[in-house]
Amino acid sequence: MLGVIPTSEAMRTAMDAGLDLVEVAPNERPPVCRIMDYGKFKYIQSKREQEARKKQTVILVKEIKVRPKTDEHDLDTKVKHIRRFLGEGDKVKVTVRFRGRELAYASQSGYEVLKHVLEEVGDLCKVESPPKMEGKTMMTILAPTQAKKKPVGAPPKVAVPAGKGKSISESKEDTDATLVESDNQEG
Repeated sequence: MLGVIPTSEAMRTAMDAGLDLVEVAPNERPPVCRIMDYGKFKYIQSKREQEARKKQTVILVKEIKVRPKTDEHDLDTKVKHIRRFLGEGDKVKVTVRFRGRELAYASQSGYEVLKHVLEEVGDLCKVESPPKMEGKTMMTILAPTQAKKKPVGAPPKVAVPAGKGKSISESKEDTDATLVESDNQEG
């Protein structure tokens, strides 16, 4: 905190320190400035934004479309897809599409199809929006009960130091890993 000083003196102080004079709050009276390394500040700021993006989870809404006359086997296939999507942590929008005279029985046949789907996947999800008609379609949205799974990477390889527990017929890859590990232990 240097207090209120003229701009020219602040610029000279920043130059003497080998740093930059950065205006932090331009709308204040007098404007608030800071003496800092601006390049380093921008670098740290971009790293913080990268970390925030890395920790962010994106929930997608996948859509499954069926018809009231969709056969049982085809419906089971669609249910498998729904189970997979919910297992991956995505929301699923199940849409029943009606055409022509099917609209006359939409409330009955559409609810039966959605009820069948909900019975099959009820253990993995909760109903976010109940079945409702919108024009020629009836839809519901299912949300997963578990949080989105993080991608699981390959387990790290553990190298055994040379001469401990290795057989004579070890592969070249094992030998290379052992040499790398032993080099790290020496240095």
